[in-house]
Parts: sequence; structure tokens; C-alpha cells
Amino acid sequence: MFLFITVIQAIVAAALVGVVLMQRSEGGGLGIGGSPTGMLSARGAADFLTRATKWLAVLFVALSIILAAMAVEGAGTGDLETTLDRTAAPAAPVDPLAAPPPASAPESTTAPAESDPLAN
Repeated sequence: MFLFITVIQAIVAAALVGVVLMQRSEGGGLGIGGSPTGMLSARGAADFLTRATKWLAVLFVALSIILAAMAVEGAGTGDLETTLDRTAAPAAPVDPLAAPPPASAPESTTAPAESDPLAN
């Protein structure tokens, strides 16, 4: 259902862009000549494009609200982890004077040097 409404919204958005681009910058319509009282006259086309723009914009906003509500319903709030979550146990403090843990070095076949105090 979410995908279907998303496709419908994309179609409405493309139609809205097309209707807006067909209008003249002075607020007029297509500017098609003919009789001044007909539907396809300059004024009739302007009225049609203005009304179409209004209804496409209303439909676009309504679909956006519906999609946002569906996205909130689909997202689980329990899976969200943030850095502001203070319920986790704090990490153990680190003693700066303590010896570092021994590093796991690859074993060598050579004997340790006699001057090494840790060799014994």
C-alpha cells in the first residue's frame, strides 16, 4: 500500500510540475487564441490551469501527510538507539597507572635475549 501511494504521489508531483510550467509568468494560462468565452480561450485556459494547480497541490500535500503517517506506523520505536540513551551501564573506569594488558604477539622460534628482565 505504501508503494502504491508513493507511485500515485510521484504521478501527482509530475503533473503538478507540468501544470505549473505551462502557466505564464504573468499569472495567465497557455495563451491559446480563440473566442474569449470558450474553455480554450486565454482566460479559460488560465482558469483551468489555476484550478488544476490548486487541486494537484492539495492532493500532493494530502498524500504527503498520509505517507508520513504510514511511515511512522511502520517504524518501530523500540528499535531506535540514540547516543542520548542513559539507561546503559557506564563503562568501568580505566586506571592510567595500571600495566597494559599483554599483547598477543606471534610466537617466535628464537629464544629471548638474556638482558630481557621479563624472560625469566
